Amino acid sequence: VFVPVAFMGGIPGEFFRPFAFTAAVAVLFSLLVARMLTPMMAAYMLKPHPEVEAPGRIKRKYLEFIEWCLHHRRKTLAVASALLIGCFSLTFFIPTGFAPAGDLGFAVLSVELPPGATLEETRSVAETIRHRLSKMPEVESVYSIVGSGGGGGGPGGGDSTANVRQASLTIRLVPAEERDLTQQEFQMRAARELRDIPGVRLSFGAQTGSKLQITLAGDDSELLDLAASAVERDLRTIPGLGNVTSSASLMKPEIVIRPLPDRAAELGVTTDTLSAITRIATSGDVETNLAKLNLPSRQIPIRVQLPEGIRGDLERIRLMPVPGKNGPVPLMSVADVSFGAGPARITRYDRSRNITIEADLNGQPLGDVLQKAYQLPSLRNLPAGVRLVPSGEAEFMIELFQGFAQAMIVGILCVYLLLVLLFREFLQPLTILSALPPSGGGALLFLFLTNYQMSVPSLIGMLMLMGIVTKNSILLVEYAIRAMREGKPRFEAIMDACSKRARPIVMTTIAMGAGMLPVAMGWSGDPSFRAPMGVAVIGGLLASTALSLFVVPVLFTLTDDLKQKLQRAFGRREARTGEAAAVNS
Repeated sequence: VFVPVAFMGGIPGEFFRPFAFTAAVAVLFSLLVARMLTPMMAAYMLKPHPEVEAPGRIKRKYLEFIEWCLHHRRKTLAVASALLIGCFSLTFFIPTGFAPAGDLGFAVLSVELPPGATLEETRSVAETIRHRLSKMPEVESVYSIVGSGGGGGGPGGGDSTANVRQASLTIRLVPAEERDLTQQEFQMRAARELRDIPGVRLSFGAQTGSKLQITLAGDDSELLDLAASAVERDLRTIPGLGNVTSSASLMKPEIVIRPLPDRAAELGVTTDTLSAITRIATSGDVETNLAKLNLPSRQIPIRVQLPEGIRGDLERIRLMPVPGKNGPVPLMSVADVSFGAGPARITRYDRSRNITIEADLNGQPLGDVLQKAYQLPSLRNLPAGVRLVPSGEAEFMIELFQGFAQAMIVGILCVYLLLVLLFREFLQPLTILSALPPSGGGALLFLFLTNYQMSVPSLIGMLMLMGIVTKNSILLVEYAIRAMREGKPRFEAIMDACSKRARPIVMTTIAMGAGMLPVAMGWSGDPSFRAPMGVAVIGGLLASTALSLFVVPVLFTLTDDLKQKLQRAFGRREARTGEAAAVNS
Protein backbone atom coordinates (compact mmCIF):
# COMPACT_ATOMS: atom_id res chain seq x y z
CA VAL A 1 0.00 0.00 0.00
CA PHE A 2 2.99 2.34 0.46
CA VAL A 3 4.74 1.77 -2.86
CA PRO A 4 2.12 3.32 -5.23
CA VAL A 5 2.11 6.52 -3.16
CA ALA A 6 5.85 6.86 -3.76
CA PHE A 7 5.13 7.52 -7.44
CA MET A 8 2.84 10.52 -6.91
CA GLY A 9 3.89 13.42 -9.10
CA GLY A 10 4.22 17.14 -8.57
CA ILE A 11 4.87 18.95 -5.32
CA PRO A 12 2.71 16.50 -3.24
CA GLY A 13 4.96 13.69 -4.42
CA GLU A 14 7.93 15.44 -2.82
CA PHE A 15 6.19 15.04 0.55
CA PHE A 16 4.99 11.46 0.11
CA ARG A 17 7.91 9.90 -1.74
CA PRO A 18 10.43 9.86 1.16
CA PHE A 19 7.74 8.67 3.58
CA ALA A 20 6.53 5.87 1.29
CA PHE A 21 10.00 4.49 0.58
CA THR A 22 11.01 4.75 4.24
CA ALA A 23 7.86 2.93 5.37
CA ALA A 24 8.26 0.19 2.75
CA VAL A 25 11.91 -0.44 3.67
CA ALA A 26 11.07 -0.37 7.40
CA VAL A 27 8.33 -2.97 6.90
CA LEU A 28 10.73 -5.24 5.00
CA PHE A 29 13.30 -5.04 7.77
CA SER A 30 10.61 -5.69 10.39
CA LEU A 31 9.71 -8.83 8.43
CA LEU A 32 13.31 -10.02 8.65
CA VAL A 33 13.37 -9.33 12.38
CA ALA A 34 10.07 -11.15 12.94
CA ARG A 35 11.16 -14.22 10.96
CA MET A 36 14.77 -14.48 12.15
CA LEU A 37 15.69 -12.45 15.24
CA THR A 38 12.45 -12.74 17.21
CA PRO A 39 12.28 -16.60 17.09
CA MET A 40 15.90 -16.84 18.23
CA MET A 41 15.29 -14.46 21.14
CA ALA A 42 12.09 -16.30 22.06
CA ALA A 43 13.92 -19.63 22.13
CA TYR A 44 16.44 -18.31 24.65
CA MET A 45 14.38 -15.85 26.68
CA LEU A 46 10.80 -17.17 26.92
CA LYS A 47 9.95 -19.31 29.98
CA PRO A 48 7.34 -22.08 30.08
CA HIS A 49 4.04 -21.34 31.82
CA PRO A 50 2.17 -24.60 32.34
CA GLU A 51 -0.83 -23.02 34.08
CA VAL A 52 -3.85 -22.27 31.91
CA GLU A 53 -4.91 -18.65 31.97
CA ALA A 54 -8.62 -18.26 32.60
CA PRO A 55 -10.36 -15.50 30.61
CA GLY A 56 -10.80 -12.32 32.60
CA ARG A 57 -13.96 -10.33 33.05
CA ILE A 58 -13.30 -8.00 30.10
CA LYS A 59 -12.57 -10.90 27.79
CA ARG A 60 -15.72 -12.76 28.88
CA LYS A 61 -17.83 -9.65 28.25
CA TYR A 62 -16.21 -9.26 24.85
CA LEU A 63 -16.95 -12.86 23.85
CA GLU A 64 -20.55 -12.49 25.03
CA PHE A 65 -20.94 -9.37 22.91
CA ILE A 66 -19.39 -11.11 19.89
CA GLU A 67 -21.86 -13.96 20.30
CA TRP A 68 -24.72 -11.44 20.39
CA CYS A 69 -23.39 -9.74 17.24
CA LEU A 70 -23.19 -13.07 15.41
CA HIS A 71 -26.80 -13.83 16.32
CA HIS A 72 -28.00 -10.31 15.35
CA ARG A 73 -26.02 -9.66 12.21
CA ARG A 74 -28.47 -7.21 10.62
CA LYS A 75 -28.61 -4.99 13.70
CA THR A 76 -24.82 -5.03 13.99
CA LEU A 77 -24.34 -4.04 10.36
CA ALA A 78 -27.04 -1.37 10.60
CA VAL A 79 -25.37 0.27 13.60
CA ALA A 80 -21.91 0.03 12.00
CA SER A 81 -23.20 1.47 8.70
CA ALA A 82 -24.95 4.37 10.47
CA LEU A 83 -21.77 5.24 12.38
CA LEU A 84 -19.71 4.99 9.21
CA ILE A 85 -22.07 7.23 7.22
CA GLY A 86 -22.08 9.74 10.07
CA CYS A 87 -18.29 9.88 10.18
CA PHE A 88 -17.92 10.31 6.42
CA SER A 89 -20.59 13.01 6.37
CA LEU A 90 -18.18 15.10 8.45
CA THR A 91 -16.06 15.50 5.30
CA PHE A 92 -18.16 18.55 4.37
CA PHE A 93 -17.32 20.22 7.70
CA ILE A 94 -13.58 19.53 7.80
CA PRO A 95 -11.43 22.36 6.39
CA THR A 96 -9.07 21.45 3.58
CA GLY A 97 -5.70 22.79 2.55
CA PHE A 98 -2.34 21.79 1.18
CA ALA A 99 -0.24 22.12 4.33
CA PRO A 100 -1.03 23.86 7.63
CA ALA A 101 0.64 27.14 8.43
CA GLY A 102 3.37 26.58 10.99
CA ASP A 103 5.08 28.67 13.63
CA LEU A 104 8.66 28.91 12.36
CA GLY A 105 9.79 31.53 14.85
CA PHE A 106 10.54 34.09 12.14
CA ALA A 107 8.62 35.94 9.45
CA VAL A 108 9.68 37.69 6.25
CA LEU A 109 7.95 40.98 5.39
CA SER A 110 8.21 42.23 1.81
CA VAL A 111 7.96 45.98 1.26
CA GLU A 112 7.27 47.43 -2.19
CA LEU A 113 7.05 51.10 -3.09
CA PRO A 114 5.37 52.48 -6.24
CA PRO A 115 7.33 52.41 -9.52
CA GLY A 116 9.70 55.33 -9.77
CA ALA A 117 10.67 55.31 -6.09
CA THR A 118 14.35 55.84 -5.32
CA LEU A 119 16.64 53.74 -3.21
CA GLU A 120 16.75 56.44 -0.52
CA GLU A 121 12.95 56.49 -0.27
CA THR A 122 12.87 52.71 0.05
CA ARG A 123 15.52 52.79 2.79
CA SER A 124 13.59 55.45 4.70
CA VAL A 125 10.33 53.44 4.61
CA ALA A 126 12.15 50.23 5.57
CA GLU A 127 13.73 51.96 8.57
CA THR A 128 10.33 53.30 9.68
CA ILE A 129 8.85 49.80 9.52
CA ARG A 130 11.85 48.31 11.32
CA HIS A 131 11.54 50.76 14.22
CA ARG A 132 7.82 50.04 14.59
CA LEU A 133 8.30 46.28 14.52
CA SER A 134 11.16 46.40 17.01
CA LYS A 135 8.84 47.90 19.60
CA MET A 136 6.46 44.92 19.48
CA PRO A 137 7.00 42.55 22.47
CA GLU A 138 6.98 39.43 20.24
CA VAL A 139 9.95 40.66 18.16
CA GLU A 140 13.50 39.76 19.10
CA SER A 141 15.32 41.31 16.13
CA VAL A 142 14.69 42.68 12.64
CA TYR A 143 17.14 42.37 9.73
CA SER A 144 16.55 44.63 6.70
CA ILE A 145 17.65 44.21 3.08
CA VAL A 146 16.98 47.24 0.88
CA GLY A 147 17.20 47.03 -2.90
CA SER A 148 18.64 44.14 -4.89
CA GLY A 149 21.88 42.31 -4.36
CA GLY A 150 22.22 41.52 -8.08
CA GLY A 151 24.17 43.54 -10.60
CA GLY A 152 23.96 44.74 -14.13
CA GLY A 153 20.38 46.01 -13.98
CA GLY A 154 18.41 47.46 -16.79
CA PRO A 155 15.84 45.99 -19.10
CA GLY A 156 18.20 43.63 -20.77
CA GLY A 157 20.32 42.66 -17.82
CA GLY A 158 19.51 42.13 -14.18
CA ASP A 159 16.66 43.84 -12.39
CA SER A 160 18.41 45.92 -9.77
CA THR A 161 16.93 49.13 -11.17
CA ALA A 162 13.45 47.68 -10.63
CA ASN A 163 14.27 46.39 -7.15
CA VAL A 164 15.49 49.67 -5.67
CA ARG A 165 11.85 50.17 -4.66
CA GLN A 166 11.69 46.84 -2.80
CA ALA A 167 12.90 45.82 0.63
CA SER A 168 12.77 42.65 2.72
CA LEU A 169 12.64 42.53 6.53
CA THR A 170 13.39 39.27 8.33
CA ILE A 171 11.65 39.36 11.72
CA ARG A 172 12.95 36.98 14.36
CA LEU A 173 10.36 36.24 17.05
CA VAL A 174 10.96 35.35 20.67
CA PRO A 175 10.51 31.62 21.50
CA ALA A 176 6.92 30.39 21.23
CA GLU A 177 6.63 29.64 24.95
CA GLU A 178 7.56 33.26 25.79
CA ARG A 179 4.90 34.98 23.66
CA ASP A 180 1.12 35.00 23.73
CA LEU A 181 0.59 35.14 19.96
CA THR A 182 1.23 32.52 17.33
CA GLN A 183 3.15 33.53 14.23
CA GLN A 184 -0.08 33.91 12.22
CA GLU A 185 -1.63 36.12 14.91
CA PHE A 186 1.54 38.21 15.08
CA GLN A 187 1.51 38.76 11.31
CA MET A 188 -2.12 39.90 11.46
CA ARG A 189 -1.31 42.32 14.27
CA ALA A 190 1.80 43.64 12.50
CA ALA A 191 -0.20 44.22 9.30
CA ARG A 192 -2.71 46.31 11.29
CA GLU A 193 0.09 48.30 12.95
CA LEU A 194 1.69 49.16 9.59
CA ARG A 195 -1.52 49.86 7.68
CA ASP A 196 -1.21 53.65 7.99
CA ILE A 197 2.08 53.88 6.03
CA PRO A 198 1.04 55.52 2.72
CA GLY A 199 1.98 54.29 -0.74
CA VAL A 200 3.52 51.01 0.41
CA ARG A 201 2.55 47.44 -0.41
CA LEU A 202 3.26 45.05 2.46
CA SER A 203 3.15 41.26 2.26
CA PHE A 204 4.45 38.54 4.54
CA GLY A 205 6.47 35.75 2.97
CA ALA A 206 4.75 32.90 1.14
CA GLN A 207 4.78 30.40 3.99
CA THR A 208 2.77 27.22 3.42
CA GLY A 209 -0.85 27.63 4.34
CA SER A 210 -0.68 31.44 4.51
CA LYS A 211 -1.45 32.67 0.96
CA LEU A 212 -4.37 32.54 -1.43
CA GLN A 213 -3.44 32.87 -5.10
CA ILE A 214 -5.92 33.30 -7.94
CA THR A 215 -4.47 33.54 -11.44
CA LEU A 216 -6.38 34.74 -14.49
CA ALA A 217 -5.02 34.24 -18.00
CA GLY A 218 -6.07 35.57 -21.39
CA ASP A 219 -4.85 37.06 -24.65
CA ASP A 220 -6.81 40.33 -24.47
CA SER A 221 -4.91 42.54 -22.01
CA GLU A 222 -7.78 45.02 -21.54
CA LEU A 223 -10.36 42.35 -20.72
CA LEU A 224 -7.82 40.66 -18.46
CA ASP A 225 -7.19 43.88 -16.53
CA LEU A 226 -10.92 44.51 -16.10
CA ALA A 227 -11.55 40.96 -14.88
CA ALA A 228 -8.61 41.09 -12.46
CA SER A 229 -9.79 44.42 -11.04
CA ALA A 230 -13.27 42.97 -10.46
CA VAL A 231 -11.86 39.85 -8.76
CA GLU A 232 -9.56 41.94 -6.57
CA ARG A 233 -12.50 44.13 -5.54
CA ASP A 234 -14.72 41.13 -4.72
CA LEU A 235 -11.99 39.35 -2.76
CA ARG A 236 -11.87 42.29 -0.35
CA THR A 237 -15.46 41.45 0.64
CA ILE A 238 -14.48 38.02 2.03
CA PRO A 239 -14.15 38.37 5.82
CA GLY A 240 -10.75 37.60 7.32
CA LEU A 241 -8.61 38.08 4.23
CA GLY A 242 -5.81 40.62 4.40
CA ASN A 243 -3.39 42.39 2.05
CA VAL A 244 -5.27 41.69 -1.18
CA THR A 245 -2.89 42.64 -3.99
CA SER A 246 -2.75 42.20 -7.74
CA SER A 247 0.29 41.86 -9.95
CA ALA A 248 -1.37 44.27 -12.41
CA SER A 249 -2.22 47.02 -9.97
CA LEU A 250 1.15 48.79 -10.22
CA MET A 251 1.64 50.97 -13.29
CA LYS A 252 5.15 52.06 -14.19
CA PRO A 253 5.79 55.52 -15.70
CA GLU A 254 7.42 55.28 -19.10
CA ILE A 255 8.33 57.28 -22.18
CA VAL A 256 6.20 56.17 -25.12
CA ILE A 257 7.86 56.52 -28.54
CA ARG A 258 5.57 55.84 -31.53
CA PRO A 259 7.40 55.86 -34.88
CA LEU A 260 5.99 57.86 -37.80
CA PRO A 261 6.35 55.28 -40.60
CA ASP A 262 6.21 57.67 -43.54
CA ARG A 263 8.69 60.20 -42.12
CA ALA A 264 11.02 57.45 -40.84
CA ALA A 265 11.09 55.75 -44.26
CA GLU A 266 11.71 59.05 -46.02
CA LEU A 267 14.67 59.87 -43.74
CA GLY A 268 15.98 56.28 -43.71
CA VAL A 269 15.44 55.58 -40.00
CA THR A 270 14.43 52.02 -39.14
CA THR A 271 12.45 50.89 -36.11
CA ASP A 272 15.45 48.88 -34.89
CA THR A 273 17.58 52.01 -34.95
CA LEU A 274 14.96 53.95 -32.98
CA SER A 275 14.73 51.18 -30.40
CA ALA A 276 18.48 50.84 -29.95
CA ILE A 277 19.17 54.59 -29.70
CA THR A 278 16.42 55.33 -27.18
CA ARG A 279 17.21 52.27 -25.09
CA ILE A 280 20.92 53.04 -24.83
CA ALA A 281 20.26 56.71 -24.06
CA THR A 282 17.71 56.14 -21.31
CA SER A 283 18.50 52.73 -19.77
CA GLY A 284 21.85 51.70 -21.21
CA ASP A 285 22.66 48.82 -23.48
CA VAL A 286 21.88 45.20 -22.69
CA GLU A 287 24.37 43.59 -20.36
CA THR A 288 25.89 41.26 -22.97
CA ASN A 289 26.78 44.26 -25.15
CA LEU A 290 28.28 46.39 -22.40
CA ALA A 291 31.98 47.18 -22.39
CA LYS A 292 33.80 45.65 -19.41
CA LEU A 293 36.54 47.02 -17.18
CA ASN A 294 38.78 44.08 -16.25
CA LEU A 295 40.13 44.17 -12.70
CA PRO A 296 42.34 41.52 -11.06
CA SER A 297 39.41 39.96 -9.17
CA ARG A 298 36.29 40.96 -11.13
CA GLN A 299 34.75 42.60 -14.18
CA ILE A 300 32.82 45.87 -13.98
CA PRO A 301 30.27 46.60 -16.75
CA ILE A 302 30.49 50.14 -18.15
CA ARG A 303 27.02 51.55 -18.77
CA VAL A 304 26.79 54.63 -21.02
CA GLN A 305 23.54 56.64 -20.86
CA LEU A 306 22.23 60.19 -20.74
CA PRO A 307 22.59 62.09 -17.44
CA GLU A 308 19.75 61.58 -14.99
CA GLY A 309 18.45 65.13 -15.37
CA ILE A 310 18.14 64.79 -19.15
CA ARG A 311 16.49 61.33 -18.99
CA GLY A 312 13.43 62.92 -17.37
CA ASP A 313 13.28 65.92 -19.72
CA LEU A 314 10.88 65.08 -22.52
CA GLU A 315 11.96 68.06 -24.66
CA ARG A 316 15.64 67.05 -24.55
CA ILE A 317 14.70 63.49 -25.51
CA ARG A 318 12.66 64.76 -28.47
CA LEU A 319 15.77 66.60 -29.73
CA MET A 320 18.01 63.51 -29.39
CA PRO A 321 19.78 62.85 -32.72
CA VAL A 322 18.97 59.63 -34.57
CA PRO A 323 21.18 58.42 -37.48
CA GLY A 324 19.48 58.50 -40.90
CA LYS A 325 20.58 57.92 -44.47
CA ASN A 326 21.43 61.61 -44.98
CA GLY A 327 22.81 62.24 -41.49
CA PRO A 328 21.42 62.61 -37.96
CA VAL A 329 17.86 63.85 -37.52
CA PRO A 330 15.97 64.81 -34.31
CA LEU A 331 13.91 62.04 -32.74
CA MET A 332 10.77 64.20 -32.92
CA SER A 333 11.07 64.22 -36.73
CA VAL A 334 10.53 60.48 -37.02
CA ALA A 335 8.45 59.63 -33.90
CA ASP A 336 5.91 60.98 -31.44
CA VAL A 337 7.39 61.15 -27.92
CA SER A 338 5.13 61.38 -24.86
CA PHE A 339 4.83 60.29 -21.25
CA GLY A 340 2.70 57.23 -20.50
CA ALA A 341 2.27 54.37 -18.09
CA GLY A 342 2.31 50.60 -18.43
CA PRO A 343 2.35 47.50 -16.28
CA ALA A 344 5.39 47.20 -14.04
CA ARG A 345 5.72 43.53 -14.99
CA ILE A 346 4.18 41.31 -17.68
CA THR A 347 4.01 37.58 -16.95
CA ARG A 348 2.73 34.78 -19.15
CA TYR A 349 1.25 31.32 -18.61
CA ASP A 350 1.19 28.99 -21.63
CA ARG A 351 2.06 32.05 -23.76
CA SER A 352 -1.02 33.93 -22.49
CA ARG A 353 -0.73 37.02 -20.33
CA ASN A 354 -1.76 36.37 -16.75
CA ILE A 355 -2.48 38.37 -13.61
CA THR A 356 -2.18 36.91 -10.11
CA ILE A 357 -4.23 38.18 -7.19
CA GLU A 358 -2.82 37.30 -3.76
CA ALA A 359 -4.28 37.59 -0.28
CA ASP A 360 -3.16 36.63 3.23
CA LEU A 361 -5.32 33.86 4.67
CA ASN A 362 -4.70 35.04 8.25
CA GLY A 363 -5.11 31.52 9.66
CA GLN A 364 -8.18 30.55 7.60
CA PRO A 365 -8.22 27.18 5.77
CA LEU A 366 -7.27 27.49 2.12
CA GLY A 367 -10.02 25.17 0.89
CA ASP A 368 -12.81 27.11 2.62
CA VAL A 369 -11.57 30.49 1.37
CA LEU A 370 -11.10 29.11 -2.14
CA GLN A 371 -14.66 27.81 -2.15
CA LYS A 372 -15.96 31.25 -1.13
CA ALA A 373 -13.81 32.89 -3.80
CA TYR A 374 -15.19 30.63 -6.54
CA GLN A 375 -18.70 31.78 -5.61
CA LEU A 376 -17.87 35.45 -6.21
CA PRO A 377 -19.78 37.00 -9.15
CA SER A 378 -16.57 38.17 -10.82
CA LEU A 379 -15.16 34.63 -10.95
CA ARG A 380 -18.44 32.94 -11.87
CA ASN A 381 -18.96 35.33 -14.80
CA LEU A 382 -15.52 35.77 -16.33
CA PRO A 383 -15.44 37.52 -19.74
CA ALA A 384 -15.00 35.42 -22.84
CA GLY A 385 -11.32 34.81 -23.44
CA VAL A 386 -10.35 35.08 -19.76
CA ARG A 387 -9.91 31.83 -17.84
CA LEU A 388 -9.08 30.82 -14.31
CA VAL A 389 -5.76 29.00 -13.94
CA PRO A 390 -5.02 26.97 -10.78
CA SER A 391 -1.83 28.26 -9.20
CA GLY A 392 0.05 28.31 -5.93
CA GLU A 393 -1.16 26.13 -3.09
CA ALA A 394 -4.61 25.80 -4.69
CA GLU A 395 -2.98 23.92 -7.57
CA PHE A 396 -0.92 21.83 -5.15
CA MET A 397 -4.06 20.98 -3.15
CA ILE A 398 -5.87 19.71 -6.25
CA GLU A 399 -2.83 17.62 -7.20
CA LEU A 400 -2.64 16.31 -3.65
CA PHE A 401 -6.17 14.92 -3.41
CA GLN A 402 -6.27 13.62 -6.98
CA GLY A 403 -2.88 11.93 -6.74
CA PHE A 404 -3.57 10.49 -3.29
CA ALA A 405 -6.93 9.04 -4.39
CA GLN A 406 -5.34 7.36 -7.42
CA ALA A 407 -2.43 6.02 -5.39
CA MET A 408 -4.78 4.64 -2.73
CA ILE A 409 -6.92 2.84 -5.30
CA VAL A 410 -3.84 1.22 -6.82
CA GLY A 411 -2.44 0.38 -3.38
CA ILE A 412 -5.67 -1.23 -2.13
CA LEU A 413 -5.94 -3.22 -5.38
CA CYS A 414 -2.39 -4.49 -4.88
CA VAL A 415 -3.21 -5.51 -1.29
CA TYR A 416 -6.37 -7.31 -2.46
CA LEU A 417 -4.51 -9.25 -5.16
CA LEU A 418 -1.86 -10.25 -2.65
CA LEU A 419 -4.51 -11.47 -0.18
CA VAL A 420 -6.17 -13.46 -2.96
CA LEU A 421 -2.88 -15.24 -3.59
CA LEU A 422 -2.36 -15.89 0.13
CA PHE A 423 -5.88 -17.14 0.94
CA ARG A 424 -6.53 -18.73 -2.49
CA GLU A 425 -10.03 -17.25 -2.70
CA PHE A 426 -11.64 -14.01 -3.84
CA LEU A 427 -14.32 -13.21 -1.23
CA GLN A 428 -12.68 -13.39 2.20
CA PRO A 429 -10.00 -10.79 1.29
CA LEU A 430 -12.92 -8.36 0.96
CA THR A 431 -13.68 -9.03 4.63
CA ILE A 432 -10.14 -8.03 5.52
CA LEU A 433 -10.31 -4.84 3.46
CA SER A 434 -13.60 -3.90 5.10
CA ALA A 435 -11.57 -2.45 7.98
CA LEU A 436 -10.24 0.33 5.72
CA PRO A 437 -13.38 2.54 5.48
CA PRO A 438 -13.91 2.68 9.29
CA SER A 439 -10.28 3.69 9.77
CA GLY A 440 -10.86 6.62 7.42
CA GLY A 441 -14.11 7.46 9.21
CA GLY A 442 -12.38 7.46 12.60
CA ALA A 443 -9.61 9.70 11.26
CA LEU A 444 -12.21 12.14 9.90
CA LEU A 445 -14.07 12.16 13.22
CA PHE A 446 -10.96 13.02 15.22
CA LEU A 447 -9.85 15.66 12.70
CA PHE A 448 -13.29 17.25 13.04
CA LEU A 449 -13.19 17.19 16.83
CA THR A 450 -9.71 18.73 16.96
CA ASN A 451 -10.45 21.23 14.13
CA TYR A 452 -7.46 20.18 12.03
CA GLN A 453 -7.36 20.45 8.24
CA MET A 454 -7.47 17.66 5.71
CA SER A 455 -4.01 18.27 4.26
CA VAL A 456 -0.66 16.59 3.64
CA PRO A 457 0.07 15.48 7.25
CA SER A 458 -3.43 14.10 7.86
CA LEU A 459 -3.28 12.14 4.58
CA ILE A 460 0.11 10.75 5.58
CA GLY A 461 -1.49 9.59 8.83
CA MET A 462 -4.34 7.93 6.95
CA LEU A 463 -1.79 6.22 4.72
CA MET A 464 -0.06 4.78 7.81
CA LEU A 465 -3.41 3.37 8.91
CA MET A 466 -3.87 1.30 5.77
CA GLY A 467 -1.15 -1.21 6.61
CA ILE A 468 -1.97 -1.42 10.33
CA VAL A 469 -5.73 -2.00 10.07
CA THR A 470 -5.25 -4.54 7.27
CA LYS A 471 -2.87 -6.47 9.49
CA ASN A 472 -5.41 -6.50 12.36
CA SER A 473 -8.10 -7.98 10.12
CA ILE A 474 -5.65 -10.55 8.76
CA LEU A 475 -4.92 -11.74 12.31
CA LEU A 476 -8.59 -12.50 12.87
CA VAL A 477 -9.68 -13.81 9.48
CA GLU A 478 -6.60 -15.95 8.83
CA TYR A 479 -7.01 -17.77 12.15
CA ALA A 480 -10.72 -18.46 11.52
CA ILE A 481 -10.09 -19.74 7.97
CA ARG A 482 -7.32 -22.04 9.15
CA ALA A 483 -9.52 -23.45 11.93
CA MET A 484 -12.37 -24.07 9.47
CA ARG A 485 -10.02 -25.87 7.06
CA GLU A 486 -8.99 -28.10 9.95
CA GLY A 487 -12.62 -29.17 10.37
CA LYS A 488 -13.86 -26.82 13.09
CA PRO A 489 -17.45 -25.50 12.77
CA ARG A 490 -17.66 -21.92 11.60
CA PHE A 491 -19.14 -20.49 14.80
CA GLU A 492 -16.54 -22.18 17.00
CA ALA A 493 -13.74 -21.14 14.65
CA ILE A 494 -14.81 -17.49 14.80
CA MET A 495 -15.22 -17.49 18.56
CA ASP A 496 -11.84 -19.15 18.98
CA ALA A 497 -10.24 -16.60 16.66
CA CYS A 498 -11.81 -13.71 18.60
CA SER A 499 -10.65 -15.26 21.87
CA LYS A 500 -7.04 -15.79 20.80
CA ARG A 501 -6.47 -12.80 18.47
CA ALA A 502 -8.24 -10.01 20.37
CA ARG A 503 -5.24 -9.44 22.65
CA PRO A 504 -2.60 -8.92 19.90
CA ILE A 505 -4.99 -6.61 18.03
CA VAL A 506 -5.58 -4.49 21.14
CA MET A 507 -1.86 -4.55 21.96
CA THR A 508 -1.04 -3.24 18.48
CA THR A 509 -3.58 -0.45 18.84
CA ILE A 510 -2.35 0.57 22.29
CA ALA A 511 1.32 0.52 21.22
CA MET A 512 0.70 2.54 18.07
CA GLY A 513 -1.63 4.96 19.84
CA ALA A 514 0.86 5.49 22.66
CA GLY A 515 3.62 6.14 20.15
CA MET A 516 1.53 8.71 18.28
CA LEU A 517 0.15 10.42 21.40
CA PRO A 518 3.13 12.81 21.91
CA VAL A 519 2.91 13.71 18.21
CA ALA A 520 -0.84 14.37 18.41
CA MET A 521 -0.47 16.44 21.59
CA GLY A 522 2.37 18.52 20.12
CA TRP A 523 4.56 18.20 23.18
CA SER A 524 7.78 19.21 21.43
CA GLY A 525 8.53 21.79 18.75
CA ASP A 526 6.04 23.19 16.29
CA PRO A 527 3.05 20.79 16.20
CA SER A 528 1.33 22.33 13.18
CA PHE A 529 2.54 19.68 10.71
CA ARG A 530 2.89 16.62 12.95
CA ALA A 531 -0.19 16.93 15.15
CA PRO A 532 -2.80 16.31 12.39
CA MET A 533 -0.93 13.15 11.42
CA GLY A 534 -1.00 11.83 14.99
CA VAL A 535 -4.67 12.71 15.45
CA ALA A 536 -5.63 10.93 12.21
CA VAL A 537 -3.68 7.80 13.19
CA ILE A 538 -5.17 7.58 16.70
CA GLY A 539 -8.74 8.17 15.49
CA GLY A 540 -8.42 5.67 12.67
CA LEU A 541 -6.87 3.05 14.96
CA LEU A 542 -9.68 3.25 17.50
CA ALA A 543 -12.39 3.00 14.85
CA SER A 544 -10.74 0.19 12.90
CA THR A 545 -9.99 -1.78 16.08
CA ALA A 546 -13.64 -1.62 17.08
CA LEU A 547 -14.62 -2.88 13.63
CA SER A 548 -11.99 -5.61 13.60
CA LEU A 549 -13.14 -6.90 16.98
CA PHE A 550 -16.91 -6.66 16.52
CA VAL A 551 -17.95 -6.24 12.89
CA VAL A 552 -15.33 -8.22 10.96
CA PRO A 553 -16.57 -11.54 12.47
CA VAL A 554 -20.09 -10.70 11.28
CA LEU A 555 -18.83 -9.78 7.81
CA PHE A 556 -16.83 -13.01 7.77
CA THR A 557 -19.97 -15.08 8.27
CA LEU A 558 -21.91 -13.14 5.63
CA THR A 559 -19.08 -13.55 3.12
CA ASP A 560 -18.88 -17.25 3.93
CA ASP A 561 -22.65 -17.60 3.37
CA LEU A 562 -22.31 -15.87 -0.01
CA LYS A 563 -19.42 -18.15 -0.88
CA GLN A 564 -21.46 -21.26 -0.07
CA LYS A 565 -24.42 -20.03 -2.13
CA LEU A 566 -22.17 -19.41 -5.11
CA GLN A 567 -20.59 -22.82 -4.71
CA ARG A 568 -24.01 -24.49 -4.62
CA ALA A 569 -25.21 -22.50 -7.63
CA PHE A 570 -22.13 -23.30 -9.67
CA GLY A 571 -22.26 -26.89 -8.43
CA ARG A 572 -25.84 -27.35 -9.67
CA ARG A 573 -24.96 -25.75 -13.01
CA GLU A 574 -22.00 -28.09 -13.42
CA ALA A 575 -24.22 -31.03 -12.50
CA ARG A 576 -26.85 -30.05 -15.09
CA THR A 577 -24.14 -29.61 -17.71
CA GLY A 578 -22.82 -33.09 -16.92
CA GLU A 579 -26.28 -34.68 -17.12
CA ALA A 580 -26.98 -32.98 -20.46
CA ALA A 581 -23.69 -34.20 -21.84
CA ALA A 582 -24.47 -37.78 -20.67
CA VAL A 583 -27.94 -37.71 -22.35
CA ASN A 584 -26.49 -36.40 -25.61
CA SER A 585 -23.87 -39.10 -25.63
